[in-house]
Amino acid sequence: MTTATILIVDDEASLRESLGKILEREGFEIRLAEDGPPGLALLQSERVDLLITDLKLPNMDGMELLKAAKLLRPELEVILITGYGTIEAAVEAMRQGAYDFITKPFKKLQILKTVEKALEKVSLVAENRQLRQRLDEETSARRELVYASPEMSAVMSLVQQVAPSSATVLVQGESGTGKEMVAEVLHRLSARRDGPLVKVSCAALPETLLESELFGHERGAFTGAAMAREGRFELAHRGTLFLDEIGELPLAMQVKLLRVLQDGEFERLGGRRTLRVDVRVVTATNRDLEKEVEAKRFREDLFYRLNVIAIDLPPLRERRGEVDLLAEYFVQLYSRKNNKELSGISPDAWELLRSYHWPGNVRELENAIERAVILTRSGTIEPDHLPPAVRRAPPATSHFVIPFGTPLEEVERRILTETLRRTGGDKNLTARLLGVAARTIYRKLDRYGQPGGDEPDKPEYEEPDSASPDLPS
Repeated sequence: MTTATILIVDDEASLRESLGKILEREGFEIRLAEDGPPGLALLQSERVDLLITDLKLPNMDGMELLKAAKLLRPELEVILITGYGTIEAAVEAMRQGAYDFITKPFKKLQILKTVEKALEKVSLVAENRQLRQRLDEETSARRELVYASPEMSAVMSLVQQVAPSSATVLVQGESGTGKEMVAEVLHRLSARRDGPLVKVSCAALPETLLESELFGHERGAFTGAAMAREGRFELAHRGTLFLDEIGELPLAMQVKLLRVLQDGEFERLGGRRTLRVDVRVVTATNRDLEKEVEAKRFREDLFYRLNVIAIDLPPLRERRGEVDLLAEYFVQLYSRKNNKELSGISPDAWELLRSYHWPGNVRELENAIERAVILTRSGTIEPDHLPPAVRRAPPATSHFVIPFGTPLEEVERRILTETLRRTGGDKNLTARLLGVAARTIYRKLDRYGQPGGDEPDKPEYEEPDSASPDLPS
């Protein structure tokens, strides 16, 4: 991102000026306004990346300015500051699209960290917008390897370094992480890019057909072989052969594959003539091949021949922030494929997408977005359009945030309520997780006026209060 421009709107001149100088020393372009209307005029006339506004202003309060700014520039991030902070005001601000809500007095480090994080989000949105523009410029609906996380950036750095060589590459990772896409990138960046990229799934073919598929066969080699046929190795000559699910390759075929990798030679099934090919081999697996070697299900010599360069793809749950980028990409891809115009994904649907743990990785996310694009009629993807597994799954995180300064009783109520929600209302399990007696849970629920506060005669889980710590009564 080029130098960011920050607009500060506050009727208190000393705070406005001092905050402007702090941010200016950090290298930002600063614009100042003493009230909502002149601030709105600046937003209309200049490029602004971040708005910092006081909640209390003379002629247009910060909440009104926030709503107007979001109408003008939906991608603009807004930080609200006030000396009259309440939980209700913070919730309303976030609901209206504010990035954060800060109460006075605040420390310099606090505001700088908040500004930095807000601008990181602005930068990500800009990258997403550029991605959408590139997608619109493409004439085909070809899938691309989309990434933004540090983990995948490191992977792609290795891919770019390895691609120009002729080394055999082993791509490892869970199903759906994009191993085939990596193979395509390796081919496109190699000196063999003008040659063929031939793909074979070792798990999709029965053992009786696999040898013929890989090495070809001569006429009469087996019943039904009415004519000679080239195998995938011959078809991939001077190009790249991608062998997916290599861990499924039978032991007998592993010997023949090893010979090709070592010498570049093989015979067709039923043939006597030795053929030579020039092929770069890329393999992929979701199995731990070292364990397969230990279990005698995979040849050790073949493993070392394949494992010249190993590329490990992290699962989607470990790719920080990448769900957003991929979801946006797939919305654009499948909107175009299905001739639909979509405005985007609703906040509730975004929450589900971000909290789901995606055991099927990128492939599962892609399928979920394709389904949602097809099902939506409103132009916006809502929770109902997502697969049942995504809607039903509990949050992937094991923590939630309580703002600093929340009263102790409110902290207790939130912890109890959130634990009950995540246990599906199981009060005995909630008691175990919180380390208290079950009757304490019922007593607290009764105090807070929440359903389920009637204590049973014999709860399933009970301990004397002296045996475990109790929540404050």
